[in-house]
Amino acid sequence: MNLKNIHNIYFIGIGGIGMSALARYFHASKFNVAGYDRVNSPITHGLSQLGIPIFFDEHVEVIPNEFLNEENSIVIYTPAVSIDHKQLTHFRNSNFNLFKRAEILGEITKNTFCFAVAGTHGKTTTSTILGHILKETGVNATSFLGGISENYNSNLILGGDEISVVEADEFDRSFLQLSPNMACITSMDADHLDIYGASDVLERSFNDFAAKVSDTLFVKKGLPLPGITYGIEEGADYDVQNISIKNGTYIFDVKTPSEIIKNIELNLSGRHNVLNTVVALAMANHYGVTLPAIAKALKTFKGIKRRFNFKIKTDSLVLIDDYAHHPTEINAVAEAVRELYPTRKVLAIFQPHLFSRTQDFIDDFAHSLAKFDELMLLDIYPAREAPIEGVTSGWLLSKVNLTNKKLIKKADLINEVSKSKTTVIVMIGAGDIGELVGPLTKKMLEKAQ
Repeated sequence: MNLKNIHNIYFIGIGGIGMSALARYFHASKFNVAGYDRVNSPITHGLSQLGIPIFFDEHVEVIPNEFLNEENSIVIYTPAVSIDHKQLTHFRNSNFNLFKRAEILGEITKNTFCFAVAGTHGKTTTSTILGHILKETGVNATSFLGGISENYNSNLILGGDEISVVEADEFDRSFLQLSPNMACITSMDADHLDIYGASDVLERSFNDFAAKVSDTLFVKKGLPLPGITYGIEEGADYDVQNISIKNGTYIFDVKTPSEIIKNIELNLSGRHNVLNTVVALAMANHYGVTLPAIAKALKTFKGIKRRFNFKIKTDSLVLIDDYAHHPTEINAVAEAVRELYPTRKVLAIFQPHLFSRTQDFIDDFAHSLAKFDELMLLDIYPAREAPIEGVTSGWLLSKVNLTNKKLIKKADLINEVSKSKTTVIVMIGAGDIGELVGPLTKKMLEKAQ
């Protein structure tokens, strides 16, 4: 794809986390950018503040004329947009060059040294840690993130055009569009079975991705893939040792193939985040960044919004917000909470994401959610899907082996939570539950006064 003659880039679904990072990138690269999204959100508001026009009406008439010239314009769209979307249909029928987000990201990686982070869990945290390390240590990379970095208040860490950090997303086999030089695979748990059909098909796709890596592949110890391994006290090539927790900070050593660095400090919770950190460390170190420089950068890492974020953290009340939407991720949240608060009761508020995922992993979800002391379950967030008969939050709730559990409507959530006597609350899910975090935080702080 040659962008030399392109002046205008129109995004359909510009408010998506991956789409908005590309919009920011092209806007910073002096392209004329605009786009459509279904709903106004903090992400679209942030883009608007940059001067990017955004429209919430899918009729073609709202699109500025300069974006309707097929000779100097391209259209980038997300697969989440319906095939009969009015704007998408117009552009397709008018012979515009249309690209999926993954195709554009693939083009960017062709022309850069690409660090790619793959895996069914941990992509956003790992890529954000890696992007931060590179930024702080003077490696001029541009990082495209699947979450909002607390350090940069953005899902784009803007740098030069010779090095990129990207999430290698297995959804829709998007990661096979990339040209990774150095990559990692954090996990290969079954997910997106609406796309793959079976877990072995998903695993083959990860093998196809691994085969595309031109330089070095890092893999979690135990995965059935060749590469440099990492793990926690597993005898891996990059092995975490001597973990301790002090005032919520994880402190640990890392043994690399050639040396040991002691007393790395990480201000994130959970052993899963220690794993995410050590593979980011491994990739940066293998690229040439020294371990002392990496350790210094990690001290300043603040995390990612909606990834085990403490919204309230006092002696009497804790409120944590997390994006977890797969049983493995919920297990990681439960383990992290128990490690930090072993003697306190924990209330989980969960919004299932996708009917198909709920159906595919119903028993695993039930097992994960039973690890908390109390459960409030919201209706399933449909995202791109139509309902599946019989697949409901009520069905899931019936399988959870807990005494204190109930279904809650979003409108009733804040009132119900304020009645609870639990002092550690975790909000979990990848849908619009995030919109309730702010109001609930405010209500709980008022209650605590």
